[in-house]
Amino acid sequence: MKKQTLGMMISSLRKEKGMTQLQLAEIMGVTDKAVSKWERDLSAPDVNSIPKLAETFGITVDELMQVKTETKENINHDKIDEIIDTALKGIGVAMGIAVTVLALKLKVR
Repeated sequence: MKKQTLGMMISSLRKEKGMTQLQLAEIMGVTDKAVSKWERDLSAPDVNSIPKLAETFGITVDELMQVKTETKENINHDKIDEIIDTALKGIGVAMGIAVTVLALKLKVR
């Protein structure tokens, strides 16, 4: 999905709901001119009104703001990579210790 500006999102969501700028403005308690400015990215809704705007469109705030959320699969993949990296480092350290101990043991004899 192509990332849109907030204004483009508001415009497309409003149109999907079959609402006019005036109808959205009345719900949000602003003027239709304010909604027009939002949609043209000349201004933005007050941060405190974002949850109400998302609710009006039937979406989450994250969806409205186009926040990328990590899926559980991505989180698990990252943790597996971290565990493998740690294990490989541990093996390297253990091998280094083993070589050092063997070298010292041979010198003692």
